[in-house]
Amino acid sequence: DAEVILPATHDTGSAFLAVPARDEFAAYLSSGTWSLLGVENAAAITSTDSCAANFTNEGGYEYRYRYLKNIMGLWIIQSVRRELGEQTGTRPSFPELIAAAKEAADFASCVDPDDSRFLAPVSMIAEVKAACADTNQAVPATTGEVMQCIYNSLTQDYRRAIETLQTLTGKTYTSLNIVGGGSQDQYLNQLTANATGLPVFAGPTEGTALGNLMVQFIHAGIFADLAEARAAIKRSFEIQEYNPQ
Repeated sequence: DAEVILPATHDTGSAFLAVPARDEFAAYLSSGTWSLLGVENAAAITSTDSCAANFTNEGGYEYRYRYLKNIMGLWIIQSVRRELGEQTGTRPSFPELIAAAKEAADFASCVDPDDSRFLAPVSMIAEVKAACADTNQAVPATTGEVMQCIYNSLTQDYRRAIETLQTLTGKTYTSLNIVGGGSQDQYLNQLTANATGLPVFAGPTEGTALGNLMVQFIHAGIFADLAEARAAIKRSFEIQEYNPQ
């Protein structure tokens, strides 16, 4: 006798619903093991250029289309952390890895995080170093330099994806909303703002669960529509703002 409400049943589909976007010119980034960067559209974009750029149209709530690109996310960092733990017997914390990267903030090498070589290497640290050597860049010698290289690489990938997104949609995006576990990485958020030249709004963290709840709230009449639900999320959670430096 239970009433079953069908939300957006894909985790990213629900997470996108929880994005407290300022307006229609906000790009979205669901940041976790993978990074999914894109926007919501009323209609699918199926051009040859869109296909070549590897953007996908995924079905969403109210027959919206999540138009997005799948980008390597925190998997590289998670792999480095696990590998360091195997070497020393104690996994460093994420704050410790961030602090190490900050100490090497001037390290400029950058790799393509979407290269298949980073999907399941025997050693992620060795693979990052090899990719730098293969492209005639400075090879990171310390954990901090490896981490800074990863941060450089992710944020430049985000920048390229937003530029491509603008070309494909014909829109100029004026902000980036980051949801998911990666939104807690303040250093990544700031570097993303710097690389993209856009203000970054980070949070909420539990986007998937909130997006699921929002659909149930709307069905129950607690919120009139998605805009009202998103406004409630903006009021209810601390959203961190990062401006380009």
